[in-house]
Amino acid sequence: MKIGIIGSAGRMGLSLREAIEASGQIHAGGVDQGGDLTGLAAASDVLVDFSSPHALEANLDACVAAGRPIVIGTTGLEERHHFLIDDAARDIAVLQTGNTSLGVTMLAALVKQAASRLGSDWDIEIVEMHHRHKVDAPSGTALLLGEAAARGRMIDLKTNSERGRDGITGARTTGAIGFASLRGGSVAGDPNSIFAADNERIELIHRAENRAIFAKGAVKAAIWLTEQKPGRYAMNEVLGL
Repeated sequence: MKIGIIGSAGRMGLSLREAIEASGQIHAGGVDQGGDLTGLAAASDVLVDFSSPHALEANLDACVAAGRPIVIGTTGLEERHHFLIDDAARDIAVLQTGNTSLGVTMLAALVKQAASRLGSDWDIEIVEMHHRHKVDAPSGTALLLGEAAARGRMIDLKTNSERGRDGITGARTTGAIGFASLRGGSVAGDPNSIFAADNERIELIHRAENRAIFAKGAVKAAIWLTEQKPGRYAMNEVLGL
């Protein structure tokens, strides 16, 4: 399997190359801003994108033109980016996720299950910490877990979330999903999903000790994606959840 990397010079790009080689697959090459994206798409069986939101449209166009599936692990995406992904998924297989870790994928499934079984008297808070260089907040992982909780409760996350509390905000809204983002040091990623009720609390936590776990999951997703028909997919499907 020939796997190409978009955003190859970044931290994730370097980890991906190591993960591809460790898995016995072929590193088809990498590309960064201003590189030959068309050539990389043609030389690859599948591409993995950990670049930046502003590059997504060009990345999708190149994959559609070459008929190549793509795994998108880029975070900080906006609503318009998801429209672009939906459009590309009519022609190619696209897997987009806020986190490629297999452990976080399982965590999201547990969060969804807990949210579906516990009532609105259980407050849900997503607390995450990442390294000082991360530019988006809440992180893609936090939003992934928030979406899982919202699906479990069959509500819309966008209209049922609380972020950036400061000053006199008033009491917490019943049923809302709260987010808190911490930044510092070299933390690869520590998401904590808290379910809090009167006199008891459940915490579902994942600790990322090395970003190699994200690269390993992305490679597994890329191999899986090459066997899928055009459409939009998520990490939970890679694990059969």
